[in-house]
Amino acid sequence: MKQARKIIAILMLVVAVGGFWFALKSGYFGPPSDTSQQSSKIQIGGPFKLVDHWGENVSEADFMGANSLIFFGYTYCPDVCPTTLSTMSTALDILGDDGTDLNVLFVTVDPERDTPEYLKEYLEYFHPAIIGLTGTNDQIKQMAKAYGVYYAKAQEDGSDDDDYLMDHTSLVFMMGPDGQYKAHFSHSTTSEEMASKIKDLL
Repeated sequence: MKQARKIIAILMLVVAVGGFWFALKSGYFGPPSDTSQQSSKIQIGGPFKLVDHWGENVSEADFMGANSLIFFGYTYCPDVCPTTLSTMSTALDILGDDGTDLNVLFVTVDPERDTPEYLKEYLEYFHPAIIGLTGTNDQIKQMAKAYGVYYAKAQEDGSDDDDYLMDHTSLVFMMGPDGQYKAHFSHSTTSEEMASKIKDLL
């Protein structure tokens, strides 16, 4: 009886590990937590067409030839987004001239409220190098899918239509000059850690 239980336990472990490996490879859990993972194993990024906070149409082609930092968030975010943007801003200050050629993109997951004008006003509180991007719901959905970013409207029953928050992935992606994934940073990454890692990857 004990032997049978042991065999069953081993089989369950094998199935669990196999299922986890399949989910990880298929991107179910999103990008890996190790910022050193390389693009040869991870498919992140792709073409997009959006509008920047100056009202100009842009695509991924406009940012080729230089490294990019890309963060998905929204202006009505109460804590994670302003904190992450502040972290990115300080990291850019630390990098100084080393970060001059970086594209730094803030992609809204709330295009219904985040117009180019509103993004421009909001980003005045952060580093001037940060570019806000918005677009139609379909355009945002397409880009978020390419980066494995999750987002969804969180609204309480009975609240006004404009009174809602957005649940979303809070990673900062670093992409190479060729548009290929290099690394990512979690919400807990400090400005110093981010600046050091970026400098290593430039």
